[in-house]
Amino acid sequence: MTIQPTRHFPVHPNLHQLRNQAKDLLKAIRRGDPESIAELRAFCPQASDPPRLADAQLALARSYGIASWPRLVTACILIDAIWANDAELVRKMVSRDPRLLSEDARAVKGNWGPPMSYAANLGRIEIVEMLREIGAEDVQFAFERACLQGRLDTARRLFAMGARPQPGSVMGPCETLNGAGLALQMELGARFEDADGDPLAPVGLILQTYCRNPEGKQQCLAMAESAGIAIPDTPPMAIHRGRRDLLEGHLACDPDLFRRTFSHREIFPMELGCSEDPTFALHGTPLAGATLLHMAIDYNEWDLFFWMLEHGAPADAAASIDPEGFGGHTPLYSCVVWQPASSGQGGADRYAEALIARGADVNWRCSLRKAMRFIDDDEEYNYLNVTPRSWGEQFKAREWVSKAALARIIDAGGIS
Repeated sequence: MTIQPTRHFPVHPNLHQLRNQAKDLLKAIRRGDPESIAELRAFCPQASDPPRLADAQLALARSYGIASWPRLVTACILIDAIWANDAELVRKMVSRDPRLLSEDARAVKGNWGPPMSYAANLGRIEIVEMLREIGAEDVQFAFERACLQGRLDTARRLFAMGARPQPGSVMGPCETLNGAGLALQMELGARFEDADGDPLAPVGLILQTYCRNPEGKQQCLAMAESAGIAIPDTPPMAIHRGRRDLLEGHLACDPDLFRRTFSHREIFPMELGCSEDPTFALHGTPLAGATLLHMAIDYNEWDLFFWMLEHGAPADAAASIDPEGFGGHTPLYSCVVWQPASSGQGGADRYAEALIARGADVNWRCSLRKAMRFIDDDEEYNYLNVTPRSWGEQFKAREWVSKAALARIIDAGGIS
């Protein structure tokens, strides 16, 4: 029976760190750590007694889903060569072992693909051309990855090699909010629809994706309009589109606009391809029932956020409270559990600083609940009577918590 991997192999693995990780695993085994011993037994049942470094290395490689330690080392060296744009080393490695040409560069199945596609992700045209010359066949996949990453010159070169936009090709750049990649796809003949021919699916993806790139998102939504999709003129859509002019118009008609709260369906309209299930709309602190200020923080729309504060948006404008008593959180909570933090982006602290400077209550209390999507732990958790600080301290998915924003709140007197 195949044992499922327990670790995720990085897109750009560090061989030095992995060697140290294997040594640390061996040390833990030798001192009797139960979890490490269980890992050795699961992934290297034939280990010698006492275990050697080679046993720990094999167990570690298999825990990442890689068959052997030498294959892991080869993957690391190959990927380093691609990042360094060392076409000659890549050629030598693939010539020595032709299987590398078609196997995923990371030695595990993943989105970055075989070496040519991996190089296309990075815009390494010389390596792409060299690998194609010696027999690489993943031209189409490499093209899709180049478009998704906005590597336009590489994508055009792959187009010249025979790659073509396929049904659903636009979904890649829509996922990553890569406006340039989407524009190229459509220039080369892609239809604005998913693989099933649904023209709303790309819009739903643009609105609900995990990515945060305001400029790219605005470009993608503009292209959706050019493809014939009618974008409603609502306050939440003005935030999605980064349109201050539209917000100004709504504010002129509704002086209480910045105190209004908006439902999940208003923020993520089903008529634009969004799901009724709020967990598919990938955001940090809950947005259902939130204000426009909450939205601007989660979508990293700093200019709109600051403009709203300057035009009277209250720093403690609270979200609505549902029938079970969850909600009522202020924008400060959105600085703490922040969608961009999950991809390593910083900057949530400047939102927190701006709110605190305008009198935001760092010790506000409310109850929140949150279920995550597309992670191992997708259970819904309840966080009762939490302050902004304890919301961050208790949140289960630690990578979603902005340590910088939390520090600003603590410095301002925030308590748990």
